Amino acid sequence: MHIILKVFWNAGESRLRAFWRLFGQFFTYGVLALLLETLVEALARAMLRAQAGVPQEALANLESLQAYIFQTPILALFLWLALMVATFTSVWLAGRVFDRRPFTGFGFHFNPNWWVDFAFGIILGAGLITSIFLVELTFGWVTIQSLLVTRQPGDSFGVLILVALVTFVAIGFSEELLYRGYQLQNLAEGLNSRPLGPHLAILAAALISSCLFGVVHYFNNPHSSWLSSFNISLIGGFLLGMGYLLTGELSIPIGVHIGWNFFQGNVYGFPVSGQDFGSATFISPLQSGPGVWTGGAFGPEGGLLALGAAIAGGLLIILWVRRRYRKVSLYLPLAEAPLKAKARQSQGTKA
Repeated sequence: MHIILKVFWNAGESRLRAFWRLFGQFFTYGVLALLLETLVEALARAMLRAQAGVPQEALANLESLQAYIFQTPILALFLWLALMVATFTSVWLAGRVFDRRPFTGFGFHFNPNWWVDFAFGIILGAGLITSIFLVELTFGWVTIQSLLVTRQPGDSFGVLILVALVTFVAIGFSEELLYRGYQLQNLAEGLNSRPLGPHLAILAAALISSCLFGVVHYFNNPHSSWLSSFNISLIGGFLLGMGYLLTGELSIPIGVHIGWNFFQGNVYGFPVSGQDFGSATFISPLQSGPGVWTGGAFGPEGGLLALGAAIAGGLLIILWVRRRYRKVSLYLPLAEAPLKAKARQSQGTKA
């Protein structure tokens, strides 16, 4: 009985072991996401019923319904907000019940430094995508067709741009909290043992979570390829993960995620991870050129230009952290149980 209990329970930390914490959060998220997605689908069906001439098959066919949701900006926003609620609720519950960690411990210490780093992240993400656009423009791989474009004539450009921005804010907060704030941290704690130690545990956790980030995008996003999955993994691990690994805060990753996606999809009109978020774009592009560089139908993230931008962005984050905090090192509390990390921080304060 004691051996069985030991498989589930870490007596030294007085909580579930890392695998079961991760499973518990994932299961809770899955249930909440399913319930909330069902509500959004019900809303989509109601909107379709209100339209004249919509066949009953469209109401019953799940793929058609999901396509309608993603093609309708306000419904897509509701869906991403629902997923954000599922993410935040599941992580908050897991933190209280499984992790014994306050929600701020997942990278949300909203102090002045947090907001400065957040602003830097947005500017960096926007700048990296801008650099990709300028390179493609220089080589003639993209041409500007028109400016301030909406998908449907008569739609409000300002409203659609605002909807897109809020959508990417929801995506940025949700995915960074899930993949970096919860998964990476719990993986690092679970791997932190004698053979590895905290430094290698954090790096291994970053590798695993970034690979999972790439795999999920490979199976869920259209037009994906091995190169796009590799790029997404690198973007997740090196570009988005770097700020979290060095500061323990999600400010830089969330900022980069929002700036990168919004400028990619709604400023320059590129596909975002194979998906079309261009209901309104500042620039309507006509893209050509070699897909291995531009990413083709998947968007910049599927090409070598994004690979270079992700590496450059990660190095710029290192320089930013060095300038702001006078050192560059892994944030070791990521690999420590909350009580141990709190005790170590308390000892450091006393010293």
